[in-house]
Amino acid sequence: MKTLNGKNVVITGAGGGIGRALSLAFANEGCNLAVSDIDPESLAGTEDMLVKRGARVFSRVLDVSDKVAMGGYPGEVAEALGSVDVVVNNAGVVVVSSVEEHTIEDYEWLMGINFWGVLYGSKFFIPHLRKAEEAFIVNISSVFGMVAMPHLSSYNAAKFAVRGFSEALSHELHGSNIRVMTVYPGGVKTGFVKRARFCSTPKKKTHREFNTIFEKFSMSSPESVSREVIRGIRKNKKRVLVGPDAYSGDVASRLFPVGHGLISRMIGSRI
Repeated sequence: MKTLNGKNVVITGAGGGIGRALSLAFANEGCNLAVSDIDPESLAGTEDMLVKRGARVFSRVLDVSDKVAMGGYPGEVAEALGSVDVVVNNAGVVVVSSVEEHTIEDYEWLMGINFWGVLYGSKFFIPHLRKAEEAFIVNISSVFGMVAMPHLSSYNAAKFAVRGFSEALSHELHGSNIRVMTVYPGGVKTGFVKRARFCSTPKKKTHREFNTIFEKFSMSSPESVSREVIRGIRKNKKRVLVGPDAYSGDVASRLFPVGHGLISRMIGSRI
């Protein structure tokens, strides 16, 4: 994309973490923002920060797993901002549990947000993005969309699904004005795991202990993710890795498609 200044950017899960960092980064580039989150208070905090930076903002409390709400959202954004140039499907949640203890309802809840939210945010915005001179769909996957970890089966399933969906969509839109970029962050210090639905870990850690371990080994910040996303858009990339752990996971999954499972089990045995 030649320039970001003046572009209209949609970001889901903008109330905190990566979503808030992305919102502020795009605002610093001179973009107008359509930000959403399911938490009204955190969303209001992001909106206030954006307004103070002089950005034009359309803010909406939104559940990305709600098909009806997501179906109507692109029209609301287009009416508020005039057009849509970039969509970042960022909203996500996590459940920490073994498959045996993981409820079906929690699988449905997580997939509704982490996968269906991405699908809705991509599909429903395409007609509006086609009207732009150049446009981007940015879907946030994870290092756990490349390698699987014990007790994160639902998160792995959703992030692997985002990877497959995004790559297929990218092939379908090849040669059009819309590019699709998939982002694979490693561990990011966001408080993400602190807000997780938690059941158990292999070593029977408490939720608090597990969060401490995750924060300790997280190698990236939300700001580093936002920088790489914007750099990727500028360079028209299809794939962006963020953090040394993401690069390690990518290499392991390619060189040792079966053997890297031993590493995952070793890491899992420590938590």
